[in-house]
Amino acid sequence: MTDSAEAPGAMRKKSLFETLEIDTRLLGMIGAFVILCLVFHFITDGRFLTPRNIFTLAIQTVSVAIMATGMVFVIVTRHIDLSVGSLLALCSAVMGMMQVVVMPQMLGLGLGHPAIAPLAVISGLAVGVGIGAFNGWLIGYLTIPSFIVTLGGLLIWRNVAWYLTSGQTIGPLDPTFQLFGGTNGTIGPMASWIVGGLATVAALWGLWSARRAKQSHGFMVKPIWAELVMGGIVTVAILGFVAILNAYQVPAARLRRIFEARGETLPEGYTAGYGLPVSVLLLIAIAIAMTVIAKRTRFGRYIFATGGNPDAAELSGINTRLLTVKIFALLGGLCALSAVVASARLTNHANDIGTLDELRVIAAAVIGGTALSGGIGTIYGAILGAIIMQSLQSGMAMVGVDAPFQNIVVGSVLVLAVLIDIIYRKRTGGFK
Repeated sequence: MTDSAEAPGAMRKKSLFETLEIDTRLLGMIGAFVILCLVFHFITDGRFLTPRNIFTLAIQTVSVAIMATGMVFVIVTRHIDLSVGSLLALCSAVMGMMQVVVMPQMLGLGLGHPAIAPLAVISGLAVGVGIGAFNGWLIGYLTIPSFIVTLGGLLIWRNVAWYLTSGQTIGPLDPTFQLFGGTNGTIGPMASWIVGGLATVAALWGLWSARRAKQSHGFMVKPIWAELVMGGIVTVAILGFVAILNAYQVPAARLRRIFEARGETLPEGYTAGYGLPVSVLLLIAIAIAMTVIAKRTRFGRYIFATGGNPDAAELSGINTRLLTVKIFALLGGLCALSAVVASARLTNHANDIGTLDELRVIAAAVIGGTALSGGIGTIYGAILGAIIMQSLQSGMAMVGVDAPFQNIVVGSVLVLAVLIDIIYRKRTGGFK
């Protein structure tokens, strides 16, 4: 044995990333995203990283990101759902018909009635959860492959929506309902700072609580300086995002119309920022809830146990058939919420709403690190994958790239992401 050889049990010096306990794959995704944004910012003459474009990116990403959080659970359990875009269209059609036809004409509720938006959302959720549960029953109890069941759904549900609306665009939608769409529903700069401050406090408390929990169970914890660095990164990320959205000013023409609608005159030099959109707040709430489900509940543990080894999970007493029904029902409900956001952003239901969203949702989950072999996936990774996908498409559109070539690039990125994921898991021992 040479003098340079390490003695058995000798402690290896940790790298900076290991000390901070940062996922290197996640760090690589963030690095790629930052490079992507800087490249587009340069070739668009500084138009990509403006508050206006970041605001637009945020509201465009929400619909796909919401569904991607549910798709993580589906793929983790070694299934797939190709029908999410069509199911979104059907839920949107149901909610549109409820607002424009059913409630005004059959129930006598006029446009703007406070009951219209809640009843419309409930109807969409009922359809989404019901169809999702039906898909799960076909897959779990009748053992029809999820690929076949949801491929059939892709062909069925969009055309059911077409017949439901007679192929017509349904609108305008209820003003309260439109608050989930983006520019029609923001909370303003002051409320955004309050939300950002509360989110920062909650995130820092979460880091501190996790540290105390590790210490109480005798696990190794990061040095204090590493905790401070992570806390600083989280604080800058949250408050920086709020600052950027607050910097996007409401156009003067729109402010003038708002003041005129109230019978007032726009004061000279008056300005106002949009702040956080309601749809983004909805995505954040769903992301937190889904993360808690994945990491802190029995349901979440069952999902990852089933994805890791379905046979062992069933032998251990997990009802994998009922679990499949629950997972697809959950994804169906998320499709309905995505339909709320998508149709509210358009201010109407259109027949082509959600077209190709099934591919974008699957791509977001896979790019975000969800393994198609099952057992591995994160909610935050799927959301980051959705942001990367939308940024790529938005940047190419700003540059003037044709839509067909945009799809070629997105498809290539998806294949490359899977290849990188396979190589990464082989090298880290996580490949299945």
